[in-house]
Amino acid sequence: MSDALPTDRPDFAPPDRADDPMSSLIPYRNSRALGAYYCGVFSLIPCAGVILGPVALLLGIQGLNYARQTPGAKGKAHAIVGIVLGALTTLVNWGMLLMFMLSLLASALSAPQ
Repeated sequence: MSDALPTDRPDFAPPDRADDPMSSLIPYRNSRALGAYYCGVFSLIPCAGVILGPVALLLGIQGLNYARQTPGAKGKAHAIVGIVLGALTTLVNWGMLLMFMLSLLASALSAPQ
C-alpha cells in the first residue's frame, strides 16, 4: 500500500482552477463583473435604479476591462449584462426624475398668484 495521497497521483489531481466550470457560471474571480450583474438586476426595482443603475454601469465597465486583462478571471457576460441593465435603468430612472422635476416647475410657474 502506498502512503501517497490521492491528489499526488495525476489521475486524481484536482481540476485546474483556470478551467473550473463554476467560474463561468459565477465569476468569483471578477468581483466587479459579479457586482455589476447584481446591481443591474436590482436596479430594475423602481426608485432603486437611480443609484444602482450608474453603479452597475461603472462596475460593468471595470469588470469588462478586468476580464480582458486577466483571461482566467472570466465574467465578460456578467459585465455586459451589468452595463446594459445599468445604462437602461439609468436612462429611464433619471429621465423620469427629470420629467417629474420639470412638471413640478411647470405647475409652479403656471399657478395663479
